[in-house]
Amino acid sequence: MASSPASAASEEEAVKAAKVLMVGAGGIGCELLKTLALSGFRDIHIIDLDTIEVSNLNRQFLFRQSHVGQSKAHVARDAVLKFRPNINITSYHANVKDAQFNVEFFKQFNVVLNGLDNLDARRHVNRLCLAAEVPLVESGTTGFLGQAAGGRIPLSHEQNSQVTVHVKGKTECYECQPKPVPKSYPVCTITSTPSKFVHCIVWAKELLFAKMFGDKNQDNDLNVRSNESGTSKSDVFERNADEDLDQYARRIYDHVFGYNIEVALENEETWKNRRRPNPIYIRDTLPEEAIRQNGSSRDINNEQEEPSAMVSLGLRNPQEIWSLADNSRVFLEALKLFFEKREKEIGNLVFDKDDQLAVEFVTTAANIRASSFGIPLHSLFEAKGVAGNIVHAVATTNAIIAGLIVIEAIKVLHGDYKKYRMTYCLEHPSRKMLLMPIEPFEPNKSCYVCSETPLLLEVNTKTTKLREVIEKIIKSKLGMNLPLVMIGSTLVFEDGEGLEEDEAANYALNLEKVLAELPAPVVNDTKLTVEDFQQELSCSINIKHRDEFDEEKEPDGMVLSGWSAPVEKQVTSNGGNQSVASSSGADYADGIVEDISTKPGMKRKLDEVLELKENCDASSSAQVVEDDDDDDLVMLDENPKLAKKKRWQ
Repeated sequence: MASSPASAASEEEAVKAAKVLMVGAGGIGCELLKTLALSGFRDIHIIDLDTIEVSNLNRQFLFRQSHVGQSKAHVARDAVLKFRPNINITSYHANVKDAQFNVEFFKQFNVVLNGLDNLDARRHVNRLCLAAEVPLVESGTTGFLGQAAGGRIPLSHEQNSQVTVHVKGKTECYECQPKPVPKSYPVCTITSTPSKFVHCIVWAKELLFAKMFGDKNQDNDLNVRSNESGTSKSDVFERNADEDLDQYARRIYDHVFGYNIEVALENEETWKNRRRPNPIYIRDTLPEEAIRQNGSSRDINNEQEEPSAMVSLGLRNPQEIWSLADNSRVFLEALKLFFEKREKEIGNLVFDKDDQLAVEFVTTAANIRASSFGIPLHSLFEAKGVAGNIVHAVATTNAIIAGLIVIEAIKVLHGDYKKYRMTYCLEHPSRKMLLMPIEPFEPNKSCYVCSETPLLLEVNTKTTKLREVIEKIIKSKLGMNLPLVMIGSTLVFEDGEGLEEDEAANYALNLEKVLAELPAPVVNDTKLTVEDFQQELSCSINIKHRDEFDEEKEPDGMVLSGWSAPVEKQVTSNGGNQSVASSSGADYADGIVEDISTKPGMKRKLDEVLELKENCDASSSAQVVEDDDDDDLVMLDENPKLAKKKRWQ
């Protein structure tokens, strides 16, 4: 870590002497860079991989229409230098996980400020900061919700908004509490018995889109057998040489939404206690004349722009819920536009929420399938949010959170960790408080990242391949990018550059072996050592053999555990004692805040605190509820136990 500027004669000098790294130049990043520059910081570095999109312009105020397609980091730097030309801002249009941003790179900074939007990058930065011993200030916003802190982040950015301070050995690291991971669904639910719209989205995105436009060699659970007698094709998705696009599109429609549903209905046992789906064929949805005219409203201008099926068909409102007929029209048009305008990309496409045509195809496919299964249809806007895991942002929340980040960063520069705070930014003021700060928590002794506590993996060692463990556990759940796996003193796998050909070949062979057949067999009670040299992270995994897993509850076919059990904390509520379980499990709503109505030092879960305050407000503070100043911004003093309020009129 760079020498501390805390010895500077004044707070202002400490700020001027600091060298700060910002990761992310999006919604929070724009506000943060502006606030840092106006607060006196003079040496700021920014890393961001993204380029500017039209959808960013409503809240990322440093960008303009003319900047679309350019680097966020570079444009943000140039915009701020226009009104603060005498400071140093260094921008990197790159991925923070690139090799150049290693531990030595991080050591040059006094504090790192995160404004990222994905769990994988957050974990990576957390580990580099721990290795470099540089304080990290985390952040995120979800709509109107926000959180600023010194200590625990109970929820991921995707579930709640946050700002937290993490100092090695003094507060929890970002990973001391498990974060929610993307939910997975059993294949049988997705392919046969969807009951929610998200099931239809997953089917449309991961199966149909991937089958139509992705890697043809990739495994896919869609039924590809044709219902046409005498056909020589083993895959109905293959286009016949003499088949025009209209015929092909209609054939695909009838196969996936009609024939495949009829095949599923043949299993009577499946539908004994379920609503039976209705097969949908194009002839029942669109009359022949409408099919022939589909896409005839294409205008000349659209030919020069990014292809869009809804624009071709004259549909302009993405927030409108289209009828089954309109969804069918857009589906057929999107499929044809992929072959007409983007044929060279077919075979290599992966769904991207910023790909308009891909979103149109997935939305309409999901809606048609939803209609078949009696599931409510969704608008393009809503479906895009589901498919892309998007939580829509609010500019004012970003601004509040950015200000709180800078406040915490200044505390870090002075090295007084007792003053660090985590502050929830609430959508609706509770007892006239919009911001609720708490003290930081100590490091979790069960954290495998900062405390090196062994993990436990339950797995069938006789049927599970090493590849599955690496993909589903080591990379996906543990967030390692370039893992090395050892069993005792035997190295069975290493990822990264610089490997000899024979080494890479041996590791590739090991990937396809079941655990019990590796050069050093993995059986019950075997201990794996997993390392990532880029992150300077090492952890141990104890193996427990298990024969069977519940496909619905444990779709990965293995279970990773090792977090501490729930701890009972005593709190005072309405004059009496009450036990509250503070679980370290990945409970999406498990937030902990300081209950100002309890004794100093006691902690309560956020949802319980809010419920308690609402009950108190309703039963004993009618004047507060009726007060027309409820929407005022209320700040708490640095010591929340004093509960002194400062009102901004």
